[in-house]
Amino acid sequence: MRDFSQTKRIVIKVGTNVLTDSSGVDTSLLRRVAHQISQLVAQNRQVILVTSGAIGMGAKTLGIKTRVKDVKMRQACAAVGQGILMHEYQKAFSEHDQKVAQVLLTNRIMSYRKYYVNLKNAVEQLLSLNIVPIINENDCVSIDEIDLAFGDNDRLSALVASKIDAELLIVLTDVDGLYDSNPAKNSEAQLISLVPEITDEIAAMAGKAGSQFATGGMESKINAIRIAADSGCKVVLANGRTADVALKIVQGQNIGTLFLPRRRLSNRKRWILNSHSQGTIEIDPGAVEALRNHRSLLLVGVTGCKGNFNAGDVVTIANAAKGVARMSAADIRRLLEAKNQSLPKRKTVIHLNDMVLLD
Repeated sequence: MRDFSQTKRIVIKVGTNVLTDSSGVDTSLLRRVAHQISQLVAQNRQVILVTSGAIGMGAKTLGIKTRVKDVKMRQACAAVGQGILMHEYQKAFSEHDQKVAQVLLTNRIMSYRKYYVNLKNAVEQLLSLNIVPIINENDCVSIDEIDLAFGDNDRLSALVASKIDAELLIVLTDVDGLYDSNPAKNSEAQLISLVPEITDEIAAMAGKAGSQFATGGMESKINAIRIAADSGCKVVLANGRTADVALKIVQGQNIGTLFLPRRRLSNRKRWILNSHSQGTIEIDPGAVEALRNHRSLLLVGVTGCKGNFNAGDVVTIANAAKGVARMSAADIRRLLEAKNQSLPKRKTVIHLNDMVLLD
């Protein structure tokens, strides 16, 4: 299960707590990350780095010592910190003659398939040139209130791994892996080496606390791992300050917690599952059962809808599925309100091939 000898494409996520110290940028850590990734590229592997740290670095540069919550101030900190972050990475990778490229993303790019395909093509081209893409959220324009933010880079790394068909996601954080209880409060907490499936029990072990500048706690990581698991991607959660941790993981050493993939959805269905929903279609119990029996959603089973989505938008179907609507919310409402008895009840609202069942 830890045999990664044939693993070609790897995403490595480095968290804020790993990248920063009391003085700001931990340049020695950055150099160690760059060294490991350069070594992996030299082994003919393709590596994408997803990095946190821009807001934290900007905040420390501006002399802010508390967690930044205000949206406008987070944007300002990101604008200041992003340049510092990328400059340090460029210096670190240049010691190994390794070229890098900066890629800033918003959730809008991931949710709209045309933009996503363009992004995927660009990343594929960079990898073919042996260039390491360094990906971060564009916090300067991603605003929580208008739902353009990923929420944290744990989710971003999982989405990247899913959408570029990575075989392995390595999440480097400031803990050694997933424990059966909080090791900060329980000295007898045990590290879990292998998680075959994220059950309710496993999810309950995740904590909720983020750090001063980080947004993701263990709960965030578990939710992100679910995304990667749907793409057939293995995930290893480990301590980023362990010497040569990424190299040792790829060598198959028993470090951190290994999460096994649950299923492998097609690329299109992964896009549907992880895209932002533009609305909700409400359905009756019979339609829920039909979906679970792998049938398309017909108008006869629709009872209403919420939102103002268009045909081609990704929507949620009750709590049962997500899919690409074949008609707009306005058309659905118009048809449901029609008194004409010849209403096309067999009309397909969402085809089976454009639908993903939710757990």
